[in-house]
Amino acid sequence: MMEYLMTAPVASVIFVFTILTSLWAFSNDNVYAQMILHPFSVARGKRTYTVITSGFIHNDWMHLFFNMLSYYFFAFQLEPALGHWQFGVLYFVSLILSDLPTVYKHRNDEWYHSLGASGAVSAVIFSFIMFAPTVKMYIMPIPFGIPSALFGVLYLIYCNYASKYSRDNINHDAHMFGALSGLLITIALNPHIVSSFIQQITSGVQSLLH
Repeated sequence: MMEYLMTAPVASVIFVFTILTSLWAFSNDNVYAQMILHPFSVARGKRTYTVITSGFIHNDWMHLFFNMLSYYFFAFQLEPALGHWQFGVLYFVSLILSDLPTVYKHRNDEWYHSLGASGAVSAVIFSFIMFAPTVKMYIMPIPFGIPSALFGVLYLIYCNYASKYSRDNINHDAHMFGALSGLLITIALNPHIVSSFIQQITSGVQSLLH
């Protein structure tokens, strides 16, 4: 744990804080109700803080586990590459940006609520992809790894489709807009990453052809 605090202090604090606040909300209905995102209220200028607080609570143990597992695999590698304050900016700005389309889409739906770190975690994953587009990712149940850049394309296609047609109560809009926010914020903070990304992709393709 000390190693993570040294190399990725911001990611470490977010990781621990998210777990603690989620556990707190699990056992306190009032905390849960105060922190969850309610687009109907936010669109009317009320409880606007929930565009941030909703990212630190989760629906259940499984929701928390998968978000934090994904975060663990990528955030602690990303922060040393991106920078400490840059990682903080990436996480919190993408957390807000990933929620804004949901607020707009459900602004007249009084019964709709949303929560979880999925939007910000998607931003972290896509920021990582910009740094390492040829690293292999594994998706169950596919038995082989695929380049992270290809994973990113497939992920966005799926999120766009699921946002329109899925009825699984998952906020796919937050996943998609979080991912796109992660790409844009990473490029804004680190413009030279684009040429590095293209170079890595080109080298990866050439290695496959030879």
